[in-house]
Amino acid sequence: MLSTPTESVVRDGGPPPVSAPRPRTSRYERPVLVAIAALAALLTLWGLNHSSYHGFYAAAVRSMTDNPVAFFYGSFDPGNTLTIDKLPGFLWPQALSALMFGFHPWALVLPQALEVVASVVLLHVVVRRWAGAPAGLLAAAFLALTPVTIGLGRSVTEDAPFVLLLLLAAEAVQRATERGRVAPLLLAGFWVGVAFQCKMLEAWAVLPALAATYLVAAPLALRRRLRDLALAAAVMFAVSVSWMVVAALTPGSGRPYLDGTTDNSPFSLVVGYNFLTRFQTVGVDAAGTGSVAPNQSLRVAGSGPGMGDSVWKMFSPGLATQTGWLYPLAALGLVGGAVALWRRRAARTDRMLAGQVLWGVWLATFFLVFSFGSVTGHTYYMGVVAVPLAAFAGAGVVQARRAGLRGGRRAWVLPVALAANAAWCVGLTLWYPRFLPWAAPAAAVLGVSALVPAAIRRRPRVVTAGLALGLAAVLLVPAAWSASALSLRYNQPGSLARVGPSSSRPGNPLARLTPAQRQMLGYLTAHRGDAEYLAAMPGWWSAAPYVISANAHIMPMGGFTGRVPYPSSARFHRLIDSGRLRYVVLKRTDVLADHRHRDHTPVGGLVHWTTRHCTLVPASAYGSHDRVHRLYDCGPAHQR
Repeated sequence: MLSTPTESVVRDGGPPPVSAPRPRTSRYERPVLVAIAALAALLTLWGLNHSSYHGFYAAAVRSMTDNPVAFFYGSFDPGNTLTIDKLPGFLWPQALSALMFGFHPWALVLPQALEVVASVVLLHVVVRRWAGAPAGLLAAAFLALTPVTIGLGRSVTEDAPFVLLLLLAAEAVQRATERGRVAPLLLAGFWVGVAFQCKMLEAWAVLPALAATYLVAAPLALRRRLRDLALAAAVMFAVSVSWMVVAALTPGSGRPYLDGTTDNSPFSLVVGYNFLTRFQTVGVDAAGTGSVAPNQSLRVAGSGPGMGDSVWKMFSPGLATQTGWLYPLAALGLVGGAVALWRRRAARTDRMLAGQVLWGVWLATFFLVFSFGSVTGHTYYMGVVAVPLAAFAGAGVVQARRAGLRGGRRAWVLPVALAANAAWCVGLTLWYPRFLPWAAPAAAVLGVSALVPAAIRRRPRVVTAGLALGLAAVLLVPAAWSASALSLRYNQPGSLARVGPSSSRPGNPLARLTPAQRQMLGYLTAHRGDAEYLAAMPGWWSAAPYVISANAHIMPMGGFTGRVPYPSSARFHRLIDSGRLRYVVLKRTDVLADHRHRDHTPVGGLVHWTTRHCTLVPASAYGSHDRVHRLYDCGPAHQR
């Protein structure tokens, strides 16, 4: 006779699962969820026809639609010279969208918009299973009205698919924990491995939350839980390193050079360039890992007020206005939930405990990672923090509301928390006094008005109205910031996900060829002959317009930072001698820098050789009055 899972657990020494009634679907739940999803879709999809290309990523997507090798490796150029400086998984949906709808700016943004809408709905599912339908709906609404969420849906960054994949992993772990089944846990490992293809080692930062949830709350004996986690870790690791293994086993001649590295190693790309270099402020040095140090100028760009690498960075206006509007309510959910579990001595397998562990460890881990790791002023990193904040805020409001119905001093917890959160929102807006100046006074008035009905304890409807006013006061400012994304003045679809006051201008000068560049392209095309490349150019920013506009085979020298040792001097001369490369296009600044002081970088050496051994083509030859660029003919008959 087979024993039931509960009997097996008891016999193995583990506590039996605490059965909690599943929340029933209320009549209002689905219409409200559809309305929230529709709101998220509106805020992310509106004005997508005004999207612009991101010079670096758009060039890679254009190349990835050209051939399977470029698609798999994430080649920056269609000639498969260099990859982008990250793993290419986040660009695969964009490349597929471009193949389906054509290479347009909006086609590259569309996948991120759909991923954000799916994340909002999925967060409702996970929080609903943890804390009930009202909490799930509130969490979904909070996430949809967080500016960084809307920014992700209107961007081309890797964080929109990354957030969705981690939520899929959390949902799978939640099912595995409730039922004590290993299959959903293995699925969670798979989703984390796929997320690794988007954000590399950052994906593993969610592992403490997922593992702790299953280890603490799964209704199985400890030995079974550890075994299941080991199996899931094996799946996760295998999927995570799959691309790296393929790249490592493929000869360098059979794939593009890996940007960000000095040794063409995927390990250097992932561990050195994209991980260790992010922690220089705490003394971690990537030297010796085969990675190229990032440009210091890029590390401080767009930092915003109060930014900097410190433990208080997460509370700085530069990040908090994108992500942290709900800090007080999230703290209410975190602390209040922990106190409630302690008071009722919750069992290990309690569903509420599992959710508290999941979101608490998730939030703490990413808070620490981003506090000490450099995010270079890019607020889109914070999308993964907005998820547990929304979950805790939704659960905290519902739990405090239920406690308030019992009367006593706890009836004041929620009104006070709402008032404190409204004050926090008003305080953040003071850093940007010219942006939506009406929002702060309106939120303050609503917050004060909400306290008056809350004091009338004998009329539940009046109290409910007061709490509604309090929620409105809390959500008014972040909702206004999120809605500002509908204006090109405050958000450019296709950019880097920041919403609100910004000094960035609409459009991207790298997205199209100037008249002078078109004349240059015409000349290069007419005189290409049998050459594989039209030309070589130092820096991706010089090559990007040609790749985006014409899918031209331009060789970008130096990679993203300009300091990648590719092509090497030997390879460069082999390409010249074999006729596969004839022309080199240099900026006037490159030539002047070489004349003033010898640039000892690998690309600088190639520039130096070009200016001294190749023939300068007069601008009149290609009908251009361009004073910025200079064209050199390095064919055998034109070498000096």
